[in-house]
Amino acid sequence: MAGVEIDGYTFEPGADLADADLEGANLKGANLKEADLSGADLSGADLSGADLSGADLSGTNLEGTRLRGANLEGAMLSEYYGANHVVTAKLSGANLSGAHLEKVDLSKANLARANLEEADLSGTNLVEANLEGANGTVDIDYAIGRMLG
Repeated sequence: MAGVEIDGYTFEPGADLADADLEGANLKGANLKEADLSGADLSGADLSGADLSGADLSGTNLEGTRLRGANLEGAMLSEYYGANHVVTAKLSGANLSGAHLEKVDLSKANLARANLEEADLSGTNLVEANLEGANGTVDIDYAIGRMLG
C-alpha cells in the first residue's frame, strides 16, 4: 500500500506526523517508512504488519499499540523527546533489528519471537517483558538486572 487514509488524510512514507493524535487508529499494513512520528499518540492503534523502518518514534505513546509483525528495522524509539510509553505494546514477531530502544519502557511488553539483532537496548526497562523466542544479543548482566527489577 502506498499510503493509508484516515479521515481524509493520506499518510505516505516519510510523512511528518510529529505530535499527531492517532489514538486507536487502524494503520494495519501501513507504509510509514521513515515517517516522523515523534511525540505522536498511537496508544491503542493497530500497526500490525506496518512498515515503520527508519521511522522516528521517539517520545511516542505506544501504550497498548499492536505492532505484531511490524517492521521497525532501524526505527528510533529512544526517549529523546520525552517519555516513550511502550509498556504493554504487542511486538511479537516484530522486526526490531538495529532499532534504537535506549531508555524505552518495555516492561510487560510482548517481544516473543521479535528480531532484536543489533538493537540498542541500553537503559531499557525489560521488567516482566516476554522475550520468549526473541533472537538477537542482549547484554545478559544488564537484562537480568532489569528483568528482575
